[in-house]
Amino acid sequence: MTIPTPPDPTVAETIKHLPHAITAYLRETQPGRKANFHDLLPAFAEDATVLDDGNTYTGHDEIRHWRETAASEYTYTEELTHAEKLDDTHWVLTHHLEGNFPGGEVDLIYRFTLTGDVIQSLEIAP
Repeated sequence: MTIPTPPDPTVAETIKHLPHAITAYLRETQPGRKANFHDLLPAFAEDATVLDDGNTYTGHDEIRHWRETAASEYTYTEELTHAEKLDDTHWVLTHHLEGNFPGGEVDLIYRFTLTGDVIQSLEIAP
């Protein structure tokens, strides 16, 4: 049995200062929400990469396909438990997920790299 980590008390303050691209990503990828790709894709650079579950997706077409597939595969809830700005271009967020996926519970770390005001790369890993 895993003892849940209590949410970071600074998360509420940190998320107030997230860049628009990360905020758009978080809004459009909420569990159970059908992503509005007119809002999601402009958050990413044209040549952005996403690394998720051992797969790399490059560019808007592959990122769109990844989100369409990922959003329909499992049902889950998600809670943002940690948010940290490392420097002007790097942010790390941790989400606690519970759902009908293998293992039923996981903490995922989202590592964002920004170029200007868009996401250049996103790595998602436990």
